[in-house]
Amino acid sequence: MAGIGFELRRLLRQDSYLGLLRAYSYAGIIGSGPWVLSILAVMALGMISASTRQGASGHVTEFLVSVTWLVAASLIFTGLVQLLFTRFVADRLFEHHAERVLPNLFGLLTLVTLAAGTLGLAAMPAFAGTGVVYRLEMVIAFVLLSNIWCVAVFVAGVKAYHQVLGAFALGYGATLGAGLLLRDLGLEGLLGGFVLGQGLLLYCLLFMVIRHYPSERLWAFDLHRRGQRHLSLILIGLSYNLGIWIDKLAFWFNPDTSESIIGPLRAAPIHDLPLFLAYLSIVPGMAVFLMRMETDFAERCSAYYEAVRGGDTLDHIELLRGQMITSVRRGIYDIFKVQGITILALLMAGPNLLDWLGFSVWYLPLFNIFLVAVGIQVLFMAILNVLFYLDRLRPALCLCLLFAGTNLGLTMVSQQLGPAFYGYGYALSLLITSLVGLAMLDREFQRLTYQTFMLQPPCSPPQGRA
Repeated sequence: MAGIGFELRRLLRQDSYLGLLRAYSYAGIIGSGPWVLSILAVMALGMISASTRQGASGHVTEFLVSVTWLVAASLIFTGLVQLLFTRFVADRLFEHHAERVLPNLFGLLTLVTLAAGTLGLAAMPAFAGTGVVYRLEMVIAFVLLSNIWCVAVFVAGVKAYHQVLGAFALGYGATLGAGLLLRDLGLEGLLGGFVLGQGLLLYCLLFMVIRHYPSERLWAFDLHRRGQRHLSLILIGLSYNLGIWIDKLAFWFNPDTSESIIGPLRAAPIHDLPLFLAYLSIVPGMAVFLMRMETDFAERCSAYYEAVRGGDTLDHIELLRGQMITSVRRGIYDIFKVQGITILALLMAGPNLLDWLGFSVWYLPLFNIFLVAVGIQVLFMAILNVLFYLDRLRPALCLCLLFAGTNLGLTMVSQQLGPAFYGYGYALSLLITSLVGLAMLDREFQRLTYQTFMLQPPCSPPQGRA
């Protein structure tokens, strides 16, 4: 994502408040990705349908729960390959072999489609009692979302933020429009609109990739060759996405905190609604994350390793290391500042906001807790981002496993303590993991130069020389 961050920084050079506002607005929307936009589109579709159709509230609830489970399942499933493919693409671009990106993307999408389709069809018997059309739409939506997450992993690296923003706006705008047109068909119509919108979004994203990474080959499977498979990246992607959703799954599978909605799908309304609403507050923090951590730090990190590869003096290398540390500190400080202001504003506006949206005031305590948790999650993402740039995969994996484990354990404890403690498991797990992550970052930076020079494999002697 640093590529698009560099393009957005050109807006900052206009030295105007309008350029500043535009740059951070684009960064917030693009950095938040399809997750926040999907929340807005799906919630708007549900609210409009429920308010204009009598007796439609049951279908709207079934639709919202179905989409939530689809997003959760597809993110956890594709977590196995998201970071693996990101690493593959980054390595090929570093080697100036951009022509290998597109065929390997198509190869990955082929395997993901087959695997997701097989899993979806295997799960259909669990939905006995629902309509055939609904079950087919669920399978298609699962396949489409799985493909979208794979493409969206690196599409933000395309230095055309207008196109990226337009693709997401078109895709989720179509989701909303098609859902409203088909809502008379009930649950199948709402879900059908979602499928059409996601299909259009996937087409737009693929079109952008084809334009920016042309290739004479159509398919390739280099990603699955020996040497390209990094087990740590597979485990990081899986454990991170599982950690994000494991507290929700704990609430959904607990019969005391959830209710059956449709087929095997369950929901915990008192927990889910304030959480998804709180996720909208992530936009300002993600804007800072993209402009500071993904851009400023990436620039300093690139300069450091260029100096190492170029045989620069140790004093200059140490100076560049210090600049990296400074950029990380500034980025974390800016995240604290911007996300903190956002949290304070929403804490004060929370009662009026929930009343305006038609939600019960009983959601307010959980909404406040989740606001803080989501803010800490941005910090956690920034820490992981720095570890990835430094190629410290083992510490990153330890953090993700710690997050998933503490989130599950503390969430189960909060369920035993009662409704007054709901949400604290998620927030505390992120706080613990982020504090441990900051300590890890400090240790990694202290010994970065030593590891860079002393822990590398020995070089082979040059061939053909005396």
